[in-house]
Amino acid sequence: MYQVKKTLALAILMSGLATGAVQAQTAPAPAAALAPAAQPASPLTFNIGVWSQYIFRGLTQTDYKPAVQGGIDYAHDSGLYVGTWASNINWLRDFQISSGQVEIDIYGGYKKTFADDYTIDVGFLRYQYPGSVQAGATNPNTNEVYVAGSWKFVTLKYSHAISNAFGTPDSKNTYYLDLTAAIPVADTWTLTLHGGRQDYHGPSADLATYNDFKAEIAKDFGNGISAGGGVTATDANKDFYTPPGKRSIAKDTGYVFVKYNF
Repeated sequence: MYQVKKTLALAILMSGLATGAVQAQTAPAPAAALAPAAQPASPLTFNIGVWSQYIFRGLTQTDYKPAVQGGIDYAHDSGLYVGTWASNINWLRDFQISSGQVEIDIYGGYKKTFADDYTIDVGFLRYQYPGSVQAGATNPNTNEVYVAGSWKFVTLKYSHAISNAFGTPDSKNTYYLDLTAAIPVADTWTLTLHGGRQDYHGPSADLATYNDFKAEIAKDFGNGISAGGGVTATDANKDFYTPPGKRSIAKDTGYVFVKYNF
């Protein structure tokens, strides 16, 4: 009888040890081993890029020479945003408007996406050109208000000058209307097609008004790096957009770029 009891007690002990081993293997991992919570994206972003030339609304701003550009943006969860951006330029000195060699853009607005595919964007943008204005020339600093609506990859934008526009005399209420489609053609490739109309008001309206067009292909290499190239064309009056002793800034042309966002 003693041997039977001893055997039974040993069996109960082994069963308890086995049960404990199973529980230890299936117990949840300690809190210290859990993956850390994902950090929210920063509302502050930066960008810098190098371009073979700076083209703005179909017109070269650097006499077909390279440009270095960069900007800082802050976007709040509410949809409010502010930012600034800068690039070297040549056209102000070439047209003998001012001594300026830099463009600084300062902007702010409200942008919101709803129903997943629709976005509204309204804001204010000032084009600031530091430098001394030549006697008799119109100050090139320009203030615009804008409104844009997007559906998926298509955006229609209207920009309205509430000051003289880009050194053109008596040109308040000049506007720019553009339609842009940024079409994803592969996982990392985007084809951008663009058409715009720069419609000037004032005594220079007939000569200064024009349409512009662009086609661009760009690749996203990841880690904030992208690169691409494109071609632009305009029907602008070549004589009006030719600085003294220089070539026209309104020629059909091409460009390449590399850009880093972080």
